[in-house]
Amino acid sequence: MRVVIAGGHGKIALLLERHLSGRGDTAVGLIRNPEQAATLRDAGATPVVCDLEHTEVAQLAAHLHDADAVIFAAGAGPGSGAARKDTVDRAAAALLADAAALAGVHRYLLVSSMGVDTPPAPGSDDVWAAYLRAKRAAEDDLRGRDLAWTVLRPGRLTDDPPTGRVTLTPHAGRGAISRTDVAHVLAALLDEPGTTGTTLELVDGPTPIAEATRAVAT
Repeated sequence: MRVVIAGGHGKIALLLERHLSGRGDTAVGLIRNPEQAATLRDAGATPVVCDLEHTEVAQLAAHLHDADAVIFAAGAGPGSGAARKDTVDRAAAALLADAAALAGVHRYLLVSSMGVDTPPAPGSDDVWAAYLRAKRAAEDDLRGRDLAWTVLRPGRLTDDPPTGRVTLTPHAGRGAISRTDVAHVLAALLDEPGTTGTTLELVDGPTPIAEATRAVAT
C-alpha cells in the first residue's frame, strides 16, 4: 500500500510512517521544509517537499498518483495564529481532498480533534476557537465529498508508551491517548474499508486496536 501523509514531519505522522514502512507499506510524507527530509528518511518514509499553503491542486495531485490512500495529519501547530488555523487545518485539508479526487485516490483519513461539535465557550482563546472552527469545517467539507473518508478524533495526545488497547467509538468521551496508538489506529483504519463514512473518537481503553477497528466497521 502506498500512503501519502500531509504533515509528514508531525509527531503522529512520523510514528505512522515508521509503522507503515515497518510492515512493508510505502509511506510518502509531504513536508514544507526541505531540512526535515532526513528525519522522514530515518522513519522509512519518502519525503516530498510541498507547501500546502502555497501550491495548486494540480501540483499536489501530481504527488498523489499511484497512492492507495491519503492521510491529513497536518496542523498549523503551537505558536501559530488564528489565520493559519484556517489556511492549514481547514483549507489545506480541503486542498488535499481536491487533489485526491483529481488523482483518483479515493481513500482519505482526516485527523481531527475531539470537542469540535461544541462551540467554543464564551471567553475562549481566539486561536483555540479558530482551531476548533477550522477542524469542524474540514470535517464538514470532507463529508460532502465523494471520497471513502474516515474522520478520526483523538483525545488529549501524550507521548506515553503505547498500550495497543483503545476505545474507538463515535462517542468515546474525554480521555487521553498516546500518539503511537493514534498512529497504529490510523494504519488499522487503512486496512478496514468498512470504516468508510464514519467519524470516530479515540482514547485509551481496554480493546485491542484490531478488534476495536473491526467493531466499528459497517
